[in-house]
Amino acid sequence: MSIVPTISSGTTGPLGVKHLPRLWQKVSLDAVGKLNPEYPAIGAGFDAMTLGALGLEEQAVKDYVKAEKPNYVQFEQWCQQNGTVDQAKVAEHNKAVDGYNHDDDTRKGILGAVGLPADTQILDAVNLNNLEDWNDFHKSEVAG
Repeated sequence: MSIVPTISSGTTGPLGVKHLPRLWQKVSLDAVGKLNPEYPAIGAGFDAMTLGALGLEEQAVKDYVKAEKPNYVQFEQWCQQNGTVDQAKVAEHNKAVDGYNHDDDTRKGILGAVGLPADTQILDAVNLNNLEDWNDFHKSEVAG
């Protein structure tokens, strides 16, 4: 069984860090062998940005989640204890997440895959990624 992550990168938890809930979901699914293979547990984009903003090491995050299988609140608490939650850095990170746009080829590829015309005026990566996730979820879990 593999699961497509559907928590948006625009979602925050109590700490207010965008993408952190999605990162937790992906790493958690990967830790129990349930992450859809088309998704990295920790990738070079928003995942790396989020870890960098909190001063967390990728392997330490993976090891903690695999060993402890924390719920989301426990994960945030661990992030606070093992990283640095600086509100100015969090605000800068959140602004970077909100402001990130995919290149035009990636944008058109996602729009085409989900059935929208290339001239659809969705530019930001968060919403494009949402559409891609929902489409992948539908294909793997509903449409078969």
